[in-house]
Amino acid sequence: MTVDAARPGFSTTVADLRLRTWLLGRGQPMDVINLFTDADFKVVIDDRADVHINSRDGRFYLGWFADGRPGTDAEGWKLAVTGTADVPGYCVSFHRETPAAVVVAAVSSVLTTSAPASRPHPGSPFPT
Repeated sequence: MTVDAARPGFSTTVADLRLRTWLLGRGQPMDVINLFTDADFKVVIDDRADVHINSRDGRFYLGWFADGRPGTDAEGWKLAVTGTADVPGYCVSFHRETPAAVVVAAVSSVLTTSAPASRPHPGSPFPT
């Protein structure tokens, strides 16, 4: 950014703004849904054509609501992981126009940090 003391106010050039293009639009929800295997997850498509994915142990949930989750302001994705007696769980929501690539990154991060109970994640409350 450049400032010209002879001219009061704020001035800059287009180059100084470093204009960028940004990923926009929901993209392909199947890019997210394809992250899940039948061996570890259950997929249910309801009467509204919303997609619900649960881990077999029931602690992970991901919902895709193409027309927005009922009762919300255009929530398109809901990711939730149930906590334990000692550690609270968490949930993350994305607007229905959030690019699928952004949701893929978040879901992939959650999936890669999970481990079967026989091989607990470091810091897990489950004994080995």
